Amino acid sequence: MRVTTIFTLLAMTGLAVSGCTTTERRAAQGAGVGALAGGAVGALVTGNAKGALVGAAIGAGSGALIGAATTPGDCIYERPDGSRYQAPC
Repeated sequence: MRVTTIFTLLAMTGLAVSGCTTTERRAAQGAGVGALAGGAVGALVTGNAKGALVGAAIGAGSGALIGAATTPGDCIYERPDGSRYQAPC
């Protein structure tokens, strides 16, 4: 049951992020990684759930900022036929 719930949440997150721009995806990925790392460090340092939650919150915020700031400078261009493509600015 627990594995199914985790898999379902991961699939839903993947679908939600699939419609995002590159910057939004990088911010979301950074937030996820930051939350995991911050939660682990918070739990190890404090030894309780409150510390893990605080660490996860700080990690998610920091990860989102870093992920968005490190996005490569790609722009979206539109061809005369209306199709779009992404390339360096």
